[in-house]
Amino acid sequence: MLKQNLQQKLLQKLSPQQIQFIKLLQVPTVSLDTRIKEELEENPALEDLSLTNLNEPEEQYPDRDPEDDNFNGDEEKGEADEFNIEDYLQEDNLNEYGSKYDQNGEDEDERKEIPIAVQSSFFESLQQQLDLLPLSDKDFRIGKQIIGSLDDDGYLRRPITSLTDDLAFSQNVFAEDDEVEDMLRVIQSFDPAGVGARSLQECLVIQLRKKDPTDPIIKKAMLVVEHYLDEFTRKHYDKLEKSLNMTSAELKAVVNEILKLNPKPGDSNEINTKQMQVIPDFHISNNDGFLILTLNSKNAPELRVSRSYQEMFEHYDKASAKDKKLKEAVQFVKQKLDSAKWFIDAIKQRQQTLLKTMNAIMQYQYEFFLTGDDKNLKPMILKDIADRINMDISTVSRVANSKYVQTEFGTFLLKSFFSEAIQTESGEEVSNKEVKKILEEHIGKEDKRHPLADEKLTEILKDAGYNIARRTVAKYREQMNIPVARLRKEL
Repeated sequence: MLKQNLQQKLLQKLSPQQIQFIKLLQVPTVSLDTRIKEELEENPALEDLSLTNLNEPEEQYPDRDPEDDNFNGDEEKGEADEFNIEDYLQEDNLNEYGSKYDQNGEDEDERKEIPIAVQSSFFESLQQQLDLLPLSDKDFRIGKQIIGSLDDDGYLRRPITSLTDDLAFSQNVFAEDDEVEDMLRVIQSFDPAGVGARSLQECLVIQLRKKDPTDPIIKKAMLVVEHYLDEFTRKHYDKLEKSLNMTSAELKAVVNEILKLNPKPGDSNEINTKQMQVIPDFHISNNDGFLILTLNSKNAPELRVSRSYQEMFEHYDKASAKDKKLKEAVQFVKQKLDSAKWFIDAIKQRQQTLLKTMNAIMQYQYEFFLTGDDKNLKPMILKDIADRINMDISTVSRVANSKYVQTEFGTFLLKSFFSEAIQTESGEEVSNKEVKKILEEHIGKEDKRHPLADEKLTEILKDAGYNIARRTVAKYREQMNIPVARLRKEL
């Protein structure tokens, strides 16, 4: 049986402009050029002034405030869906839009491409070594299949049976598992040592076998890796001494020998070109105790709406008779002009939001940016900044999670300036960053033969006036990627 109900819901939907702004806000400076190039390729009505002739005559129509509803003055108003060409005309005022963010000419240097040294990659090096061996055509193709199946770190994580199947189906090479195993051992003899291993244990064993087999330390290191690797990684040194009947000096030599081995041989000859370079979004300089904030000039591209598209729209719009094709052309040009205007407005709004947010953070943490001392970081949460700039917490979060600031003390992710408050015995509220700094200092100068346990660190903090539970100390230690005391132990 069908029933009809009348329901009323209150929904908040984001406009296309708001969605575009949110997406642009999250883009870091290093990726903004790519995003703008994509927009320039997709929208011919958008132009980059740095790529066009700056000596063009001045435009007749100045840029209009998009929030001004009365910009048409006494002009006749068309239908609601008609566009006015003046909406898209703007002055090429570089001082107002782009150049004020230049960093003393640094922009040109930043735009230069960084050359990459010509060097054989990890896989090319292995292939070159394979080419030098006197192999049958079948063995060569098996070896090539094995090399192509290695991970970037040099490990073979696919079963031998899978390689055999791949050879049969893709290469039309019918090989036995034993034949693939034999060629794998050949690959494992290549440089870098440890390549072609199927586990960490096998990787370390391959490297130890290439060392002097008569050396007693190498022999004992082999025993540790082959039979006591778990105890070694967990630093149960007492158990290793008893099981292998070693003195402390011998164990120390064995441990040092194992630590020299490379657990990821594939990384030793690989240029990681995919790693994203960190380019600061802001610069803070100290001018005799007065902090100066500037926005990276890459965040202020010189964009404008295309003049040719403006003229095209003006021509189409003034046509007395409009057939179906002409109306479609007018609609297409309007859509492109609209999209270009939205994008430029979103870029401007992005600049304003970035500066507004970073300025509020700088004012809140003024002492830190003057001194660089973590102990001067005040407790600060997202709401503190959102309230100051009258923006949503989610907007501040998007800026803090993806933007960097360069100071004379280093380059920092904005997120690192936010922290919870810890109350001292005197009732003063301090940042948990201060507590983490104290923990890091004590762990840094501890006796590594007898590292400080979490209980001892808790006592040290209590003596310093920070009444914090042991589980909180453990949480802070883990957040700083510091292992437990047992794993920090050294011989």
